[in-house]
Amino acid sequence: MAVSETDIALAARLADAAGAAIRPYFRGSFGLEAKEDQSPVTRADREAEEAMRRLLIAERPMDGIIGEEFGIREGSSGRQWVLDPIDGTRAFIAGRPIFGTLIALIEDGWPLLGVIDQPIIGERWLGVAGRPTLFNGKPTETRACRDLKGAILGTTSPALFDDHQLHAFEHLDAAVMSTVLGGDCYNYGCVASGWLDIVVEAGLKLHDFAALVPIVEGAGGRMCDWQGDPLHAGSNGEVVAAGDPARIEEILEALACRGH
Repeated sequence: MAVSETDIALAARLADAAGAAIRPYFRGSFGLEAKEDQSPVTRADREAEEAMRRLLIAERPMDGIIGEEFGIREGSSGRQWVLDPIDGTRAFIAGRPIFGTLIALIEDGWPLLGVIDQPIIGERWLGVAGRPTLFNGKPTETRACRDLKGAILGTTSPALFDDHQLHAFEHLDAAVMSTVLGGDCYNYGCVASGWLDIVVEAGLKLHDFAALVPIVEGAGGRMCDWQGDPLHAGSNGEVVAAGDPARIEEILEALACRGH
């Protein structure tokens, strides 16, 4: 089933609802707690997801929901909305506006639509399969990257890699011009808009990457796992985003050096 204009409008309303829940807590009292895996969570995370779920249950009762904070609500349509209310909670609690709300629509496990919304500085990327990516309503594109030695690479934190993944990442890091740390989903928006060339991460869940695929690929880039396979609901969480698809093979060759 193709993405409809109604789907796109609903995704925008979901982002608006999440942003309205998040903004009052930014740089304020947000009730920090630790989840079972010791990752941080705040009232803003929970209230933003609750706001999006209320809309979806009211307007798309047949669609499933997969949310970071409140888990899975089964549906019967074959479609699921994948929600990460604050991707980059550590940035949020530090008062850094480089987190984002992620909203994806997937069908049979494949991402069809994605939104990255940064509700503090008012930036929004929208990707829809088969359409150009929009940044604040206008088409945006990745940039060409002639070789790895001229590339800027981003990752949230090397601490999130296991030992073998870290070895592979360090091999790639040594091949590029510069590496920036931090950024979570915001890095992928930067790839889509031609400000960053590559993002490499591991340990991601579906809610961390589903929205990113239509955004990066609709802007002319490519996303895949560390073996070069397309990302879907069954992917293992190792993620590559390249603004210039011509660099993918070199990136994958570098990452293949894990443990060697």
